[in-house]
Amino acid sequence: MVLSILFNGIKNIIMSKIKKNNVTLKSELAIIGLGYVGLPLAIEFGKKRSVIGFDINEKRIGQLKNAIDTNFEVSKLEFKHSSHLIVTNNIEDIKNCKIFIVTIPTPIDQHKKPDLNLLKKCCKMIGSFIKKGDLVIFESTVYPGATENIFAIILEKHSGLKFNRDFYCGYSPERINPGDKLNKITKIKKITSGSTSKISEIVDNLYKQVITAGTFKAKDIMTAEAAKVIENIQRDVNIALMNELVLVFNKINVNIFNVLDAANTKWNFLPFYPGLVGGHCVSVDPYYLIKRSLSAGFNPRLIREARKLNNGMSSYIVSKIKIEMKKKKMRIKNSNILILGLAFKENCVDFRNSQVIKIYDKLKRLKVDVSIFDPLVDKIEVKNSHGISLINKPKLKNYDTVIIAVAHDEFKKLSIKKLTRFCKKKHLIYDLKNILPENKSIIKF
Repeated sequence: MVLSILFNGIKNIIMSKIKKNNVTLKSELAIIGLGYVGLPLAIEFGKKRSVIGFDINEKRIGQLKNAIDTNFEVSKLEFKHSSHLIVTNNIEDIKNCKIFIVTIPTPIDQHKKPDLNLLKKCCKMIGSFIKKGDLVIFESTVYPGATENIFAIILEKHSGLKFNRDFYCGYSPERINPGDKLNKITKIKKITSGSTSKISEIVDNLYKQVITAGTFKAKDIMTAEAAKVIENIQRDVNIALMNELVLVFNKINVNIFNVLDAANTKWNFLPFYPGLVGGHCVSVDPYYLIKRSLSAGFNPRLIREARKLNNGMSSYIVSKIKIEMKKKKMRIKNSNILILGLAFKENCVDFRNSQVIKIYDKLKRLKVDVSIFDPLVDKIEVKNSHGISLINKPKLKNYDTVIIAVAHDEFKKLSIKKLTRFCKKKHLIYDLKNILPENKSIIKF
């Protein structure tokens, strides 16, 4: 009896050390890709059940094991509460899982064509070890039909298994809003779908474990794929309308923000605002439906024009700066311009597809000395990816023009008086985000 108790005690200690050192990993659920989408999802599942988070980025995994999220989407306290989550970059650790949730980025290439290469490589990887009865759920934004007509076929080819007989697929589009601390993943309703009616139920019940806002079961996978892509197209088109109104109202000397304040008093007026459209969703997703539409023989002119207009706002902003500086008898060439913000949106570290980079490039071509200050984005990443050296802080009395490009909370605290401390006596302040009160020395979008 004593020997039995002693043996069991030693066994428990050994197993505890094995788990702690990640020597053995067993979980039915794996989440592949631990970025803005995958990590928050893995954290929530890890509060409820055993889950393995997988990412090929060894540095990222090392940080996550130390409860460090460089995207600042997950706090150390949330890591602590997610006690059932184990993260790894070892493919062997996920081979015995039964359910795989894929959260791989789907960007566009230099020609603005959908780039599914990362997702295809992921499918080849999963196909190399997928087993009978396994389920693969995709969250990445794609065009309607991609899951069943592209990814399922790749899984079939590399596994030797038959889709919807030996393995199954689901689609539940991500709805992460980077930098938003209010609308967290659990508070946003989740669309779910499956390749059969039974699988649809399984996928829906899986997400119900963590999504407190509830789920919506789409009719089928293609419907769910289409719903995701039009969410961001709708935003893109509406922002394009606001940006076009900026072009109109500036011709007749009307402040767009004053107009919107008045129009927003009507109960059914939609509150959209002009701005720079960047990031990994709104500025990318429309191209996925454009491609699918063109392949079906239809030219989606409104969607394409909206993209063209929003992509062209950087040129408009630079031309506006030139005009306003000329009015003040200021030379653009060899001038010093400070841009506040590089991230694609406020209170976010993500600078993918940021239109501020276009503004920077266009100003540099005009022989302008441009400085960018953003306290949130990673300076090393910006330097490595774009060759731009961000400044640590703005200099006093140094700039001819200051552009407020991103509405970080830190910038919202700046008054006109504080901003003018960075400026020369004759200067221009260009408030793209309407965070400052109206003033004769300030121009708005």
